[in-house]
Amino acid sequence: MNILVAEDDKMMSQMMCTILREGGHICIPAYDAMQAVMFAMKQPPHVVILDINMPGGTGVGVLQKLKASSKTASVPVVVVSGSIDPALPAQVLALGAAKFLPKPMEPEVLLQAVLDAAK
Repeated sequence: MNILVAEDDKMMSQMMCTILREGGHICIPAYDAMQAVMFAMKQPPHVVILDINMPGGTGVGVLQKLKASSKTASVPVVVVSGSIDPALPAQVLALGAAKFLPKPMEPEVLLQAVLDAAK
């Protein structure tokens, strides 16, 4: 599967991409919100992994844009965040995210979330 990883922390992005590649997936990294939307609209991926806190906008804003576009509305989005806001998981799920994962996550959890989201 082609997976867009929208994560501004380059080390975290590289770690997630390594896990995904080892799981047999193609990883497309995006390092800010605008880049994530642009990449997703240009070539919709099978799944988006989306960080909440990014430069150029928020992950919530990216999620709203992806779900509002007919081109990307059906692309499953797995939101990842280190935020301690207890309302965040319910908020992103209500906006259309397929899953919420707290950071850090185990490699198996990330791979399973991608597979579950893609079903």
